[in-house]
Amino acid sequence: MRFDVVTIFPGYFASPLGESLIARALDAGLLDIRLVDLRSFSDDPHRKVDDEPFGGGPGMVLAAPPIFTALEALRAEPGPSPWVVFLSPLGRRFDSRVAREYAGRERVVLVCGRYEGIDERTRQAGLFDEELSLGDFVLSGGEVAALAVLEAVSRFVPGVVGDGESVLRDSFEDGLLDHPHFTRPREFRGLPVPEVLFSGHHERIRLWRREQQLRETLRLRPDLIAAHTPTDEDRAILARVAGPPKAV
Repeated sequence: MRFDVVTIFPGYFASPLGESLIARALDAGLLDIRLVDLRSFSDDPHRKVDDEPFGGGPGMVLAAPPIFTALEALRAEPGPSPWVVFLSPLGRRFDSRVAREYAGRERVVLVCGRYEGIDERTRQAGLFDEELSLGDFVLSGGEVAALAVLEAVSRFVPGVVGDGESVLRDSFEDGLLDHPHFTRPREFRGLPVPEVLFSGHHERIRLWRREQQLRETLRLRPDLIAAHTPTDEDRAILARVAGPPKAV
């Protein structure tokens, strides 16, 4: 899978892309991540890509010409047509479902915003296939968001995670939070590991983990429970862990 990341700070990505799973996936040829310096598409002698907003106001605005030129050049390259994404607070919310969707594409372009905003004519011209947001907060630029998207999407690319089973068991993959995990030592500072995990009884362990998933999701993310389609087993567990309705 190929990513093109359009940014004015390509050096920002050097360390994250040189470590851990993504680095190994790049070495193995499972991922192809290309950093595109937006400044190289500026026609300004000082490689400037921003300017003051018309009408006044604080901050600077990313100018339209270098973005048009960069994306036109990327779309003109041979190979699969890219899905172009502008990382923006105006976009749809990024989640595990979107990450899996992107992993099914051959090529994705991530455009990192910066400064106060972007010239609206980039939107009016339909330069972006969609806009994507990490959440209801503001970053100084789209680089952090791009790294989050790269990390989340790459986990769904076959071969990137050595044990594919671990991806299937991640939080949100079945609409719920993950169950707790424990490892050695068996007891630490008076805190023991639950005995069921030493039982060797696979079905008991599975049921315990499912109950913990439902219990923690109900406690921390009731919105996920509301959207979840429970099995008969889930309903029985939820009835037990939720307890009787409170009197009003």
